Amino acid sequence: MKATGSALTALAQGWCALSLLHGRIEAHIERALQSGHGLSVREYSLLDVLSRQHSGPGGHLRMHQVADSVVLSQSATTRLVSRLEDRGLLNRYICDTDRRGIYTDVSEAGLILLSQARPTNDAALREALDEASGSPELAPLVKVIEATGSTRA
Repeated sequence: MKATGSALTALAQGWCALSLLHGRIEAHIERALQSGHGLSVREYSLLDVLSRQHSGPGGHLRMHQVADSVVLSQSATTRLVSRLEDRGLLNRYICDTDRRGIYTDVSEAGLILLSQARPTNDAALREALDEASGSPELAPLVKVIEATGSTRA
């Protein structure tokens, strides 16, 4: 089924609104995390994703899984991991069962920073959503995000 011109226009407008909302939220959170904790949104996201993995079988993520989780290429994720490792926020080590595999865990310092940054992230997200809800083109998207969040809580 082909979309008509007006359907494509509506779809494109929806995509633009979603892109605008994402950009506003990310910029707001970025400013808050940078000023409060010296973290970028990507660094925070990586620490958060890695902090949720567990030890034991199936408990660690491969680099491509981490890259998918933080929406970066594998090479960009590797560079990000290296930067955080240099700051003492992550540790890397060889997998015991597969010498080709490298695991990455959040260090104690990384867990402390993450726990300090989490309320900042959450507050900045709330502020960005509240601000966006005043915009007629963004308000419906904010409602969807809030409804999705309330069903998972």
